[in-house]
Amino acid sequence: MAVYTEVSFEEAAHFLQGLQLGTLQTMAGCSGGIENTNYFVTTDQAAYVLTLFERLSAEQLPFYLRLMKHLAHHGIAVPDPATNRDGDVVHALKGKPAAVVNRLRGKSELAPTAEHCALVGGMLARMHLAGRDFSMHQPNLRALDWWNTTVPVVLPFLPPEQAALLQSELAYQNHVTTLSAYGALPRGPIHADLFRDNVMFATDENGSPALTGFFDFYFAGVDSWLFDIAVCLNDWCIDLTTGAIDMDRTLAFMHAYEAVRPLQAQERTLLPAMARAGALRFWISRLWDLHLPREAAVLQAHDPEHFHRVLRQRILCPLTTSHISA
Repeated sequence: MAVYTEVSFEEAAHFLQGLQLGTLQTMAGCSGGIENTNYFVTTDQAAYVLTLFERLSAEQLPFYLRLMKHLAHHGIAVPDPATNRDGDVVHALKGKPAAVVNRLRGKSELAPTAEHCALVGGMLARMHLAGRDFSMHQPNLRALDWWNTTVPVVLPFLPPEQAALLQSELAYQNHVTTLSAYGALPRGPIHADLFRDNVMFATDENGSPALTGFFDFYFAGVDSWLFDIAVCLNDWCIDLTTGAIDMDRTLAFMHAYEAVRPLQAQERTLLPAMARAGALRFWISRLWDLHLPREAAVLQAHDPEHFHRVLRQRILCPLTTSHISA
């Protein structure tokens, strides 16, 4: 999250009152992330997150916001978008599409244990199953087509060794999509960006972590569930310094996921390829955001070198079924 479009206190107050969300009391810009303008706002009714969308259009947004409402209705801990009197979830502010969701309690856990990973794995599986009867369709906008378009744009910024790796991995992923096993992967709405900072935890009465919600669904789309798993494993279950797999956290995540939805044979076959795909996707997007930045009042760009390391690890030490079976 970041601030690209400045919103005054008075503008936000009028906007929130129009949605019958109460009288604005506090307002602060959010500095994390890089896609949208976000403010934490508190009214006399509750705490919310106000988002102005900088890249996504008003026509694309109903998928994301209606998906969140659908998941919330099915018992998945996600923010529930506010509606106006007509039931619309997409609003307008400062000439930009806008939305307001309830702010989740707790905080993100940036140094997760196996217990945290198990909670995320189980909730992710329940989220996948809950999304099966969601009627809207929006493709994953940061999938293979976007990679093929974006790689030629970022290549000139890379040293020869990295450029060669980027091109070879892109060719490999294009090949993977032609395989029959890939075509048979179970699919549905996925989060596609479920990193450590997009999950909230609180502490229960016994002092144990309790997952209070997944958020930031604005990269969600219909894709393979395995890709969603791979994105999570590449963040929740690795050593951040080296990108190497952490066995305890990986087993905890996958055992919890499979207790809800066991993987199919083709998913086990393609797990190494999808782990590489997950690393490639975020290496490309971080290169894009670093070398072709947009102006923002508050901005923290992520280091693309991290996912360069992760991709090299997934190639040299593939994430296979031996890492998810005890």
